Amino acid sequence: MFKRGFDLICSALGLIVLSPLFAWAALWVKMDSPGTVFFRQVRVGQQGVLFRIHKFRTMGMNSEKQGSLTVGSDVRITRSGQFLRKSKIDELPQLIDVFLGKMSLVGPRPEVQEYMDAYPADVREKVLSVRPGITDMASIEMIDENAILGGYEDTHRAYIEVILPIKQRYYLEYVENHGVFRDIGIILLTLKKIVTR
Repeated sequence: MFKRGFDLICSALGLIVLSPLFAWAALWVKMDSPGTVFFRQVRVGQQGVLFRIHKFRTMGMNSEKQGSLTVGSDVRITRSGQFLRKSKIDELPQLIDVFLGKMSLVGPRPEVQEYMDAYPADVREKVLSVRPGITDMASIEMIDENAILGGYEDTHRAYIEVILPIKQRYYLEYVENHGVFRDIGIILLTLKKIVTR
């Protein structure tokens, strides 16, 4: 309950304080390529409930039809998208999802159904017992995930066999040991990683 209160207050403050940044990013996305400002994709939330995540659009419209994984210097990424992704500003609209109770500031990253189905049943049950988050330790350690995937010929298989097991270990450890003070530490580590990468 305390964690939800923390999420609610921080997401509300974040949306207010960062509103000028949101406006600038939205304008750049709109001017850079035709289409919507937000990218909305169905993800698997707590207890398996599906929801549409909010992100600033960093690719051309309907690019996800060519695959949900972003690999290396993906040609689908727009000029604005390159900066928004590098700085992680594209993730900030997820504060809306946190405010609405679909996500938490910190927690396992929400997967698309295709990759959630690749989880072992016991792992999936534990991971989905908590709200998915904007960031977590796996996000910090795998911040350049798309560059890692770029080294594999079969990126779909590499994501399932190489990336997912690493993420799942971090997710399970978080589920067992999560708390507000730990969340604050992970948020600070995330900001440090973004600034120093």
